[in-house]
Amino acid sequence: MVYICSKIKDKKMSFFGLFGGGNSTESVEAYLKEGAVIIDVRTVEEYKSGHVNGSKNIVLNTIPGKVAEIKAMNKKVIAVCRSGARSGQATSFLKQQGIDVINGGPWQNVAKFL
Repeated sequence: MVYICSKIKDKKMSFFGLFGGGNSTESVEAYLKEGAVIIDVRTVEEYKSGHVNGSKNIVLNTIPGKVAEIKAMNKKVIAVCRSGARSGQATSFLKQQGIDVINGGPWQNVAKFL
């Protein structure tokens, strides 16, 4: 753990950088200006309790089966969740699939720009 923490400190990486994210608010704003789709990877129940207006709810464990659908959107993607951990997992996976995606972190971080 000391090694990981020192690497984070050395690279000035945020906590969410460990989960495929660490994007600044400038990145979120830029993606939004470019028409990015917001994908909320929380459960349906969590999504119903509050979400970014216009976002699409694709639960994290269903993402692998939705890659073609996400690619067909032909847009940049901002992944969000409750804390940034699940959206970070989705971000890492989607990047591996060739999708231009950033981790928006908690959904409220993105909602404040809309």
